[in-house]
Amino acid sequence: MILKSIANPDVYKFMDTDQEPVYHGACQGWYPTIWQRRAGCGPCTAANIMYYLTHGRLPAGEGFRSRGEWIALMEELWKYVTPSLKGVNKMSMLYEPLAAFAQTKDISLEYHLCEVPEEVHRRPSLGEVVDFLAEALDQDAPIAFLNWCNGEVKNLDRWHWVNIIQLEFDEEKQKAYGTILDEGRLKKIDLALWLKTSTLGGGFVYFTTAGSV
Repeated sequence: MILKSIANPDVYKFMDTDQEPVYHGACQGWYPTIWQRRAGCGPCTAANIMYYLTHGRLPAGEGFRSRGEWIALMEELWKYVTPSLKGVNKMSMLYEPLAAFAQTKDISLEYHLCEVPEEVHRRPSLGEVVDFLAEALDQDAPIAFLNWCNGEVKNLDRWHWVNIIQLEFDEEKQKAYGTILDEGRLKKIDLALWLKTSTLGGGFVYFTTAGSV
């Protein structure tokens, strides 16, 4: 299997001050209100991306060390990547406001899209999806993954945003697995199965700083 990854996945890893289990990135369950906890996957996914843009070159253990730091960033992103009554249910509801938020930090972003339509005949092939994700990871860019329907992938929630930070695939690009950040945890999901069995589709987006190749 071929492995692609962001350069520093361990920068997401931290043990909270209560010495509970190790976490990886943001978790929507840490938001203070019920609505935020129900609808906060989009802002959390955006927070993970923004965090990597600003902390990705730090050694493990020198980034955020507590939920409080993550919650502060998650709250900042909520003001931009704000869920509607249907959540952040369009890709543009994440990539446009996230680019606007980055601009306030003097970071100019360009976004790159791979949409997976509901109509199966219009979808990219697994090879095209793998190429897109591999290109993102080669550029050290965590990927935002919008999943409207998880199909037969049991360890992935429907109507949900997560981040892909690693990818494994075979040379023929018939099998592909993604390591995702979800609810402060790492999970490994079957991307080939998702593409084949999702009835609604979704899409992928990653960001590069303007002018980068």
